[in-house]
Formats: sequence, C-alpha cells, structure tokens
Amino acid sequence: MRILVTNDDGIHGPGLKILENIARTLSDDVWVVAPDEERSGAGHSLSLSNPLRYRHIEGRHYEVSGTPTDCVIMACRKIMPGLPDLLLSGVNRGQNIADDVTYSGTIAAAMEGTSLGIKSIALSQVVGMHDNGITFAVAAAHGPEVVKKLLGLDFGAGNLINVNFPDCRVDDVAGIEVTEQGKRDQNYLTVDGRVDARGFNYYWLGFARERGAPPAGTDLAAVFSRKISVTPLHMNLTQRDLIGKLKSAF
Repeated sequence: MRILVTNDDGIHGPGLKILENIARTLSDDVWVVAPDEERSGAGHSLSLSNPLRYRHIEGRHYEVSGTPTDCVIMACRKIMPGLPDLLLSGVNRGQNIADDVTYSGTIAAAMEGTSLGIKSIALSQVVGMHDNGITFAVAAAHGPEVVKKLLGLDFGAGNLINVNFPDCRVDDVAGIEVTEQGKRDQNYLTVDGRVDARGFNYYWLGFARERGAPPAGTDLAAVFSRKISVTPLHMNLTQRDLIGKLKSAF
C-alpha cells in the first residue's frame, strides 16, 4: 500500500513526523510531500499566479513551494510513481473542528486527495482547551488505531474523514466518538490591532479561547470531553433543503 503524507504546517512541522510514523505502522511505501513553509489557513487554494518548485530532501521526502493542495497535485502528478492508495494529512498543530474546516489547509489536502479518488484522512491535535503547551502524545498513541479502523471502511465517492485528538494525557482520553461538524460562536475570530516602529497600524487575526456550550454529538463537544472526534465530511456543499425554495423563486 502506497501512502502519501502531507500537511499545512510545513515540512518542518512537528506533527508531520508523527504522521509519518503512523503511516509506517501500515506500510513501508510512504512518501512525504509537504509545503516548504507554514501554510496554515490556506484552505483549498491553488497557486495559479506563481510557478511551483519542489525540492528533494532525502529518501521519499520532498518540499513544495506552494499550498497543501499544490503539494497533493505535485505528489500525484509529478513526484510519485503513481497515485497513492491512502492520503494522510497532518498531524496539524491545533484543532480543525467546526468552522475551521473551511479555512484549514490540512482539510484541503484531504479534499484534494478525495477529488482524485484517493481515500483521504485529515488528522489534527487539539491545543489550548485543557492542557498548556503543545503535545502530540495523544495523536501518536491513538493515531495508528484510528487510521487502521478507518482503512477497513469504504468512504464512498466524495467523502473524507476528519479526526481530532483531544489535548490531554494519553491515559485521560475518554474514547472515540463519531461526530457531526459543529458551529462556533460568532466571536471565534479576533482582530488584534498593533502599531509598528514607524507608527503604522497592523493587525493579527487570532482565535478566541472561549469554550461555549456546543451541542452533544458535535466535534466541538467531543474534544471538550476529551474524546477523539471522527467526523465524515463531503465535498458536495449543495444545500438540498433550499433547492425547492429557489426553484419556486426563479
């Protein structure tokens, strides 16, 4: 089985090696193709106005001067000898739950794999909800088990899986829950205004740390409860419930 490993935190992202280790519990035919620098928040974007370059690092490790989506395309169309059987994206440094999935380059890489007909799984390590600091211990310990279980399933056309590991001690994980995509409060994104040395304004986009009270059964509620969240996502964004109203209007 050939596995492609990628991410949006970049080729030096700490979670990338964790994911490569997970992949190697399944196969020896593992290829790592990741952005040359951090591309968090890139979404499902392509580099159309600038050329792409890739560099061979060692073995089956490559970096690409583009987005996570670019990495998947370059891996599948140029770098690898053929399409992979499985695409693993992550392990992202930070959660990809609720509204995050529309911004996430980690999810986008899995989307691109799905669009190419490859079984694709995005994996992220939650941070900042329970424990201080960033640790990938839960992802490292439970990742192989989760991926092996998912491998035995037929996802169906256009579907991918989004996995989020809670930020707690490995022994404190409360189980695995199959969830729906949640919805964050509206004050989730923040704008932090600052002034540079020349007196000009500049801004950082950030994320609020408020937990809220998400409904049971959502990815948000699961990770708040120290559970591993496994969420099926679909590439088709059509809201079928609205089609009848639109037909009546037009």
